[in-house]
Amino acid sequence: MSNSIATSAAPPGTNDPTRFRVLGAISFSHFLNDMIQSLILAIYPLLKGEFSLSFTQIGLITLTYQITASLLQPVVGLYTDKHPKPYSLAFGMGATLIGLLVLSIAPNFGVVLLAAALVGTGSSIFHPESSRIARMASGGQHGLAQSIFQVGGNMGSAVGPLLAAAIIIPRGQYAVAWFGLAALVAITVLWKIGGWYKQQQLAGVGRKKKAAAAVYGPLPRRTVAWAFLVLMVLIFSKYFYLTSITSYYIFYLIAKFHLSVQSAQVHLFVFLFAVAAGTMLGGPIGDRIGRKLVIWVSILGVAPFTLMLPYANLMWTGVLTFVIGLILASAFSAILVFAQELVPGKVGAVSGMFFGFAFGMGGIGAAVLGSLADTHGIEYVYRLCAYLPLLGMLTVFLPNVERHRIK
Repeated sequence: MSNSIATSAAPPGTNDPTRFRVLGAISFSHFLNDMIQSLILAIYPLLKGEFSLSFTQIGLITLTYQITASLLQPVVGLYTDKHPKPYSLAFGMGATLIGLLVLSIAPNFGVVLLAAALVGTGSSIFHPESSRIARMASGGQHGLAQSIFQVGGNMGSAVGPLLAAAIIIPRGQYAVAWFGLAALVAITVLWKIGGWYKQQQLAGVGRKKKAAAAVYGPLPRRTVAWAFLVLMVLIFSKYFYLTSITSYYIFYLIAKFHLSVQSAQVHLFVFLFAVAAGTMLGGPIGDRIGRKLVIWVSILGVAPFTLMLPYANLMWTGVLTFVIGLILASAFSAILVFAQELVPGKVGAVSGMFFGFAFGMGGIGAAVLGSLADTHGIEYVYRLCAYLPLLGMLTVFLPNVERHRIK
């Protein structure tokens, strides 16, 4: 694959086409990365029974993983903006591999948390740098590139629960180690992507930052700061709600509809598949009609469905969660590219900040919602979270970045 990727590089100084081979490779790596990460969520019922965990402790596992990734990602992004590290992606996946192996033999809750922290560390290195590579290979189609990159991760998250149901749940905790093979494949792919990235640096692509920054006219700092605040609130609403599904949907279905673990995991797969499909749509649509409109529809537009969900029967629960995943997932690619265009030339720092904040909100949400589930019941969590998408009304305060594009 290294040869096919390397030969797709265009001479510096030309208008670069979209590098679909590179985007496909980084999307495949994202698929493997997030598939591995989703295994932790998918085996929560197994871990809950194995170590007699409460919902609060389940939330702490997610919090540990998400906060580790959240705190490190902005640091990684800021550092690599100034000091690119083409092969850092492969080393990050190595941390994920070690976390998987530790999880497979964890004898107690404390070691499970350590494994989650190692996986979070790998994620903190992977996301900002791979987002930079996606933008570098975009050929100017930034929304499309981010969607291709993101859809790989979402598909991995969707497949993970199915693989957990088929391989880990019947065989037990030790079967987690088999997924180390996927990590080894990802390390190989990422090492070759690192070679392509290094060639681009040597060819002078990294020196195009100034030209990239000239695409948009400068916005006032106060406008940029206010826009970042609004985007962070939107990320909060999106990821708090997504966490209610990814961390506790299985338990919700078991408690309310008395499904088996395997059946509940199939329902989770359907939701995560919808998330993957929505992610693929959001970026290219934003390229065509504007990212602000996509953000409007994807956050606020999902509110009627989230408000109906807690009162639906099993059939309509499946339908509503599919629609929610499809609409809500289209937001992140649009939000990320919107933020990158607010601060041109700071792709790593912006990507790290937003991925980190998203992971952090997911982790905090898991801990808070787990505690609420212990004290008020799992159904209460969904009635409360149903109102979060109404925060999408704040989109009205975002600036129209397209108006500042230099003609």
